[in-house]
Amino acid sequence: MTPKSPRAALEPERFAAPKRSKRAKHPIVVIGNAIFTLILLLTLGVGGVVFWGKQRFDAPGPLAADKTVNIPRGGVRDIAEMLAREGVINDPWVFIGGALALKARGEDLKFGEYQFPKRASLRDVAETIIEGKVVQHQLTLAEGLTSEQIVARLLENNVLSGNIREIPREGTLLPESYKFTRGMTREQMIQRMQQAQARVVKEVWDRRVADLPIKSPEQLVTMASIIEKETGKPEERTRVAAVFMNRLKQNMRLQSDPTIIYGLVGGKGALGRPIMKSEIEQPTPYNTYVIQGLPPGPIANPGRASLEAASSPARTKELFFVADGTGGHAFADNLDQHNKNVARLRAIEQGQKEAPASGAPAAPAASAAPAPAPAPAAKPAPRNPQNTGARTSVQGQSGAQPQ
Repeated sequence: MTPKSPRAALEPERFAAPKRSKRAKHPIVVIGNAIFTLILLLTLGVGGVVFWGKQRFDAPGPLAADKTVNIPRGGVRDIAEMLAREGVINDPWVFIGGALALKARGEDLKFGEYQFPKRASLRDVAETIIEGKVVQHQLTLAEGLTSEQIVARLLENNVLSGNIREIPREGTLLPESYKFTRGMTREQMIQRMQQAQARVVKEVWDRRVADLPIKSPEQLVTMASIIEKETGKPEERTRVAAVFMNRLKQNMRLQSDPTIIYGLVGGKGALGRPIMKSEIEQPTPYNTYVIQGLPPGPIANPGRASLEAASSPARTKELFFVADGTGGHAFADNLDQHNKNVARLRAIEQGQKEAPASGAPAAPAASAAPAPAPAPAAKPAPRNPQNTGARTSVQGQSGAQPQ
């Protein structure tokens, strides 16, 4: 090795540049490297967008208060634009992306009426629509309404749609609370009520006691409708039923005031005044002071409780009842006891009429007919406030053996 001078020793050594591989210069390799770099950049970019979108998708929304929106049929984009117009969301494209990420297509976003809570996120909104959590409305129909009265209430409801072709037969609608969604038709609601009534009547009829003096489910509904209109107190239903069943067994007329009223006004329900003596004796197909046995059909739509009372009445020998002046009834096995109950009611009525003279406020007196008439078997108590089928009646008349 040749010794270097001091100056040469200080200079850096020079090496030959490495030869570049011919493969590295190949166009395919260059293009591949470029594609890989582009994919990496795109992945990072998409990842950033997804991360940002997820943050936006889960962030609280713009709603300042709960809001109800009726969403029609449409695709994801149409629904997103509508929600943005309604102020439910403020990022339609993020909503669309999130909905698609939840594997929702147009048909998966169910149309209907939805309530979105305050500050609902895009995820909350999308999941609510995908799961079809539409607003549930409720319609409550009181026991004892006639079919005509029920139809009037359906027509008054502005959430239901469509018309009603005809008034259903009396006694074929089950009065209870029904949940439904906006857009349901009134005819569909009637069908639901009819199906519910048919199901309940079958269940109750199948469990009836063996010695009933009624022979068909139709007669059961008719009897239950009279029971429904005679008392608003649940604990009295089976005793009222027993009175009527005992009368049928002894071939006595039922003498029920509500049947007089139905014979006079039909499905309108209320008479609006006391029954006249002439109306007690006025023949109609429904007037059980005149006809023998049950009327030709129901006088209202009875509820389950009255149907069950008619199918399984109390085991009593009672043949009479009359209002007791306190909202209930006094029951009796025989005419003598019934007359005493009537006299007691008359005394209460008289005391109520004389109360203003002593300076004390008067309680409402039971209404009476203009003139005495034969004693009815059953006298109606004031109706349950929920039962709008209330009526005026002939209460507390002097008793006589029914013919």
